[in-house]
Amino acid sequence: MKSLLYLNKYFAKYRWMIAFGIIFIVGSNILSIFPAQIFRNAIDTVLESLNVLKLLGSGEAYDSFYEILLQSFLLFGGSIIGLAILKGVFTFLMRQTVIVMSRKIEFDLKNEIYAQYQALDTAFYKRNKVGDIMNRISEDVSAVRMYIGPAIMYTVNLIILFTVVISTMFSINERLTWLSLIPLPVMSVLIYFISSIINKKSTAVQAQLSNIFSRAQESYSGIRIIKAYKQVKQQEEKFEEECDTFLKRSMDLVKVNSLFHPVIILLPTLSTLITIYVGGIQVIEGEITYGNIAEFVIYINMLTWPVASLGWVTSLVQQAAASQTRINEFLKLKPEIQNPTEEKVDLDGDLVFDNVAYTYSDSGIEAIKNLSFTVKKGETFAILGKTGSGKSTLANLILRLSDPISGKISINGHDLKEINMYQHRERIGYVPQEVFLFSETIGANIAFGEVSKEKDREEIVKAAKKAAIHENIEGFEKAYYTMVGERGVTLSGGQKQRVSIARALLKCPDILLFDDCLSAVDTETEEEILQNIKKESQSTTCIIISHRVSSIKHADHVIVLDDGGISEEGSHQELMDLKGEYYDLYQKQHLE
Repeated sequence: MKSLLYLNKYFAKYRWMIAFGIIFIVGSNILSIFPAQIFRNAIDTVLESLNVLKLLGSGEAYDSFYEILLQSFLLFGGSIIGLAILKGVFTFLMRQTVIVMSRKIEFDLKNEIYAQYQALDTAFYKRNKVGDIMNRISEDVSAVRMYIGPAIMYTVNLIILFTVVISTMFSINERLTWLSLIPLPVMSVLIYFISSIINKKSTAVQAQLSNIFSRAQESYSGIRIIKAYKQVKQQEEKFEEECDTFLKRSMDLVKVNSLFHPVIILLPTLSTLITIYVGGIQVIEGEITYGNIAEFVIYINMLTWPVASLGWVTSLVQQAAASQTRINEFLKLKPEIQNPTEEKVDLDGDLVFDNVAYTYSDSGIEAIKNLSFTVKKGETFAILGKTGSGKSTLANLILRLSDPISGKISINGHDLKEINMYQHRERIGYVPQEVFLFSETIGANIAFGEVSKEKDREEIVKAAKKAAIHENIEGFEKAYYTMVGERGVTLSGGQKQRVSIARALLKCPDILLFDDCLSAVDTETEEEILQNIKKESQSTTCIIISHRVSSIKHADHVIVLDDGGISEEGSHQELMDLKGEYYDLYQKQHLE
């Protein structure tokens, strides 16, 4: 249960709700005691009254005593009903504090996990499956909430009820109380041994649930590939295998619980039998009354559900501990890329790579090797290279999504590692190689890059025109209010790329960073977009990363990457005159 100590900060935050919840639990349990005592008095009164009535026989005294007796019964019944209503009020208030508190903590915990997901760097998402990430913020948090709310509520209720009931029982008859409580230590030993089994099986169940989420998420995301390759049946079989494993592990857990609960329920029943047998002997010996036996039976029954729920609560706690352990694994992670300061500095200057090297830690691949170049403010800088030459790695380094292993990247003389990371990223309009559109309207997707998200329609249209997508959007029935579907599935590859470009242009950034984002656009449209950008953004530094010469031939300066290093650099014409790698690539692509 050490992992659950993480929740103490939330308990401190909602300490007043917990305090009032405990007060209401105490009140509810104290009110539970009185009906049993009223019932004892009622039985004893009935038995004594029967003897009195026999002695009185009949007559005026008989009728008068009988009337008093009826009034007493009405008083007993009314008192029990009144106490039941009052207990109901306290129980309602108890749930309104404890259960509502658990929902508030669930809300806070989900937000904390989501904020942590946002803070973690891209390397985290490469190492972990989306299904597992989603499971920890959904199923695992739900399991933790069951501990925070029901488990704690029933545990506190059990402790208070035991204290109140057993102290009352001892005040009536110590010997009968000790004998009736004999089964309880047996129950404690059973709980101790079985809880460890429940914990192991719960952990296995949650882990397999993550596998199911991951399998399902991958299937939904790649449904077009699955259908195209006629792999529907194979995917169904793999998903069924995951579900079969989950079913087996779940049934193992259920078997433990199904054996546990009957044993827990049996023990209080044995206590009732002991009470009736020993109590009966004591009644014969004149030590207690018949009403005391009835009172004890009620007390034992009052303990039956809390004692029986102890197994369920134990299961909840163990599941919560397993889930919180999984949650803590992510919450305790520190992002490799952290913001060193909140202060803002002047970043209006050249971007300089000084002997930069980068190696992917997971694979050991050396993507960038001692690279040095300068992107001057306001110029169009191009990075050309084949697949795997390190182009996208450069984009990640410029955005500071990754930090170099050695060397230094600076802007206007400031090391990227030492400046406000968010200020730097805010100045960049980034168009990634893999375009991502949200399940919103086209207009909302274009406006996404703006903090206000309230750009005028005219500015959105202006950005769309620069990206040569305006006419396509106007061709849709709902124009800029057209829903693009999940990941922009309703748009073509070229349309998605141009919407993404419009998003970056609307931001009016100081630096435009295009990471091979024109691959699905025809040459004429590509030329139009590049000319629009050059005309409208003369003061903007533009970095174009591409494998196509047509995308970068108008750049002021071009570097050709090969195996993480610069093989050639210069202007388009200078590189053509060299008749080297750039020239060969141009000739091949020109012929195509």
